[in-house]
Amino acid sequence: MSLLKDVRVAILATNGFEESELVEPKRALEKEGAEVLLISPENDEIKGWKDKNWSDKIKVDARVDQVSASDFDSLLIPGGVINPDLLRRDQASVDFVKSFFEDHKPVAAICHGPQMLIEAEVVKGRTLTSFAAIRKDLENAGAKWVDEEVVVDNGLVTSRSPKDLPAFNKKMVEEFREGKHAGQTA
Repeated sequence: MSLLKDVRVAILATNGFEESELVEPKRALEKEGAEVLLISPENDEIKGWKDKNWSDKIKVDARVDQVSASDFDSLLIPGGVINPDLLRRDQASVDFVKSFFEDHKPVAAICHGPQMLIEAEVVKGRTLTSFAAIRKDLENAGAKWVDEEVVVDNGLVTSRSPKDLPAFNKKMVEEFREGKHAGQTA
């Protein structure tokens, strides 16, 4: 049975995404029947990061300024140090993230990905995790940070690093299958 049949997922990423944090969740979502589209402020292709070096390019399906949250059921934000730092400078990307929370739709973010949640001003009062280096940033934005492999808070799924991908992918699929969460708000 396909757990995510008829579920449309946006992956928001740009150059410098952590390869495993995009590729493995995308594979898990597609395995469960989801339609997954890569959304970016860039045209055509973006380049990943793996083992402290640039890795493969991946095709962009649509620019972030050409879509809206209403086109999707769920959002995935992969990490990597470079990816969220570039994305948070792009207002269309920030607005895109915030709109998922306004629409009560599930969101999953891993590693440094929660930096986009800070920029979208959606972490205050939420419990989540991330790569330890951005713990203080999240706490300063009003989040309760915990050191666990995966944390779920009303449709928001977060994890710390690629080593947490099995638990992250499982919870992401579960939350995306559940759909909208009343507690998922901006």
